[in-house]
Amino acid sequence: MNYEPVIGLEVHVELYTKSKMFCACSADYFGEEPNTHTCPVCLGLPGALPSPNQQAIDWCLEIGLALGTKIANSSKFDRKNYFYPDLAKGYQISQYDLPFCSGGEVTLTNGKKIRITRAHMEEDTGKLTHAKVDGKSVSLIDFNRSGVPLVEIVTEPDFENAREVVEYLKKLQQTVRYLGVSQADMEKGDMRLEPNISLRKKGQKDLPDYKVEVKNINSFKFVEKAINFEISRQAKILDVGELPVQETRGWNEQKNATVSQRSKEEAHDYRYFPEPDIPPFTFTKEQIEKLTKKTPELPAAKLERFKKDYQLSQYDAEILTRDLSSADYFEEATYAGKEAGLTPKQVANIIINKKPDIANILPATLIKNYIAANQTAPVDKTKLEKAIDEVLAQNQKAVEDYKSGKENALMFLLGAVMKKIATKLDANLLKSKLQERLK
Repeated sequence: MNYEPVIGLEVHVELYTKSKMFCACSADYFGEEPNTHTCPVCLGLPGALPSPNQQAIDWCLEIGLALGTKIANSSKFDRKNYFYPDLAKGYQISQYDLPFCSGGEVTLTNGKKIRITRAHMEEDTGKLTHAKVDGKSVSLIDFNRSGVPLVEIVTEPDFENAREVVEYLKKLQQTVRYLGVSQADMEKGDMRLEPNISLRKKGQKDLPDYKVEVKNINSFKFVEKAINFEISRQAKILDVGELPVQETRGWNEQKNATVSQRSKEEAHDYRYFPEPDIPPFTFTKEQIEKLTKKTPELPAAKLERFKKDYQLSQYDAEILTRDLSSADYFEEATYAGKEAGLTPKQVANIIINKKPDIANILPATLIKNYIAANQTAPVDKTKLEKAIDEVLAQNQKAVEDYKSGKENALMFLLGAVMKKIATKLDANLLKSKLQERLK
């Protein structure tokens, strides 16, 4: 291909607060009857005034701190004006030129740094459902989601392919879950992905003259497919000397394709102006320091600590730190395992291989059950040495295979010894003995 992708991301994360962003309605709306979590404020009724949710603002700042952003000394809310059925007021309370958080970065495994442009606070919209009623096509609006706290995290156009995008998104999801500010469950709409995709000629430094945004994608798999589809679609348009239309598109999972929704707006189309019903904010150094101290150990730091303190491989540490509950479970199990003479590596193997139900099996119980199941009986040393001698003498080919580098031969010999002894043995101890004899 004669082009290289230029990709940026906008990610919307619903915060797991008890109430909505600007009113006291419950934010726990998923699966509830439509329009049962509403009030004059989130329905945009005349005279109703917004009251900002302090918890949501603090959590937005915590996300910003975790991403290495700079917290603004002063900030404000703005009105983003557009007319759409799921927007009760005819505008959305969002942030424009003075977001709570700006700057920051996320480092990918290949060492590449994805720059964060901003992380700002806004309110979610209602949800439209298209259906057939009495044979007629209708659109139904559920305002339960309207006003739920939403953090929008925007990157610079630093991604070069869909794989980088997916890795970044997984890291972002992991981070907000570690912080405990969102469940980030994409099936429930807690985390919605919106890539901006365009192409430029290889070697070109300037940004393309257009960009295409794909809205409201709800899975890592679909965002990867949407990006790859757009790269192919746009390349075909550029190949014939035309410029792709700057527009907003949606992902159609039945067609495995993006579909046009509307022309893409510019900032001036929204007629932003400061929200007159909410005073500006000022954040003191003491407030930021207090939030910084609350920030828990983040995934990257925990992974490195597991490798260093517990002598785990990169693979084991990655599996155990994918979510906070697994990481905490491992550390508790390691403490219990130490009392039983198990190394952290052995405990890691138990958890990774057995995949225990960590919600219902206590770490100490897991270790106790493992020890009981692997209890070995004392074996007469003379009898064991005799069995090893016989197995090695009877299986010269396996001995030669092992000495020539075939590790599987060792496991064959180990199994033969255990069969001959007919007593449960410590496999690791027996393995060590065989390796010593085969030097």
